[in-house]
Amino acid sequence: MTQSRLNFLKTIGLGAIISQTNSVSSKNISAKTSLNLGLASYTLRDYSLDDTIKYAKGLNLTHIALKSMHLPLDSKPEFIKEVAKKISDAGLKMYGAGVIYMKTEAEVENAFKYSQAAGIEMIIGVPNHELLALTEKKVKETGIKLAIHNHGPGDKVYPTPDTVFEHIKNLDSRIGMCIDVGHVVRLGLDPVKNIVKYGNRLFDMHLKDVNKVAEDGSSVEIGRGVINIPAILKALGKINYKGVMAIEYEKDAKTAILGLSESVGYVRGIMKMV
Repeated sequence: MTQSRLNFLKTIGLGAIISQTNSVSSKNISAKTSLNLGLASYTLRDYSLDDTIKYAKGLNLTHIALKSMHLPLDSKPEFIKEVAKKISDAGLKMYGAGVIYMKTEAEVENAFKYSQAAGIEMIIGVPNHELLALTEKKVKETGIKLAIHNHGPGDKVYPTPDTVFEHIKNLDSRIGMCIDVGHVVRLGLDPVKNIVKYGNRLFDMHLKDVNKVAEDGSSVEIGRGVINIPAILKALGKINYKGVMAIEYEKDAKTAILGLSESVGYVRGIMKMV
């Protein structure tokens, strides 16, 4: 391996993996895991839909959840179907949409109509507590699952996975959660414990890294921060997680493809080791 190649791998966070492969036999390294690595399109919020599709394909991310800047919530059903077809024709699976906030009954109704038109299987959403009964009704009517997203410090609705569970534990089993590991860590909580604890209601997750365990912790390239990514992947394997690990890189909006590429490379390297 050339020195330039080695320096590149170290730069993207895989130096530790390279150094370990000299002392770890190949029989201990799985060639492939069953975990699905995808994209939360908010990562590329300053990019067009066409570029988002192009870069997702270029990084071999086969699953995508669209945020409203790439498919506005007030779009006509015909346009939503056109966008969904464009994504499908590109070889991507639009498995979800969100995060979608639902603060009124009309917003709940619209979120499910939007999702039906797109033909997606899940909403990553934040319905107000008083709207959960209506939300449950729509889940039963449409068969579309809801993964409630925790937003960490400052969130008065669903700050933690515990908060989500307390509000959904007696609701239809198709209402679960999207654990955002970055927000969990910023609260000083352990994402691994939350993944294992709520595995049977974990439908989606936002995979990211942050620079410190503090409320003001901010997004960094995965592998450069404080989150124990190998432990998270092992926990997902332990619970036999079937959903998508959607990378949500929130730093450097205008040049996010750079950090996203580094993050994907790091996670894929770890996936081959656990």
